[in-house]
Amino acid sequence: MTVRLFPHLWYTEKAEEAARFYASVIPGSSVESVTTLAAETPSGPPGSVTVVEFTLAGQRMQAIAAGPLDPFNHAISLVLECDTQEEIDRLWDALLDGGTPEQCGWLRDRYGLAWQIVPKRLGELMAGDRARARRVTEAMLKMVKFDIAGLEAAANAA
Repeated sequence: MTVRLFPHLWYTEKAEEAARFYASVIPGSSVESVTTLAAETPSGPPGSVTVVEFTLAGQRMQAIAAGPLDPFNHAISLVLECDTQEEIDRLWDALLDGGTPEQCGWLRDRYGLAWQIVPKRLGELMAGDRARARRVTEAMLKMVKFDIAGLEAAANAA
């Protein structure tokens, strides 16, 4: 028996547009299929619901545009772990376009989905030495978009 796990995102509308946008911004991403349901559903008449199969950074995803249900909130977010400040800057700027910045590397995109754009280095900087971890945490809490150099400076401060 094979069991697979992948996220499913419910959009009020524009699931295909969102998936195509994400695929254009995030390396290793693509839209595999878009299916418009030909039968009536609890969300509406035939043709009103769209299911999108796509991949983000190698992770299988699914989205549906099926009218209002529950809005996205911070109970789930997608994390993009970046090796460089350039990657953070590029992904942050692209996903933030039309969205809202939040504290500690979080942003909400134009479709309402919450993202965390984080440096891979963050975990390393917070591991081990508790005093260093405290300094990094204090620096992180003052940031909106993460600044790797600022985090490293806090880690190395004496």
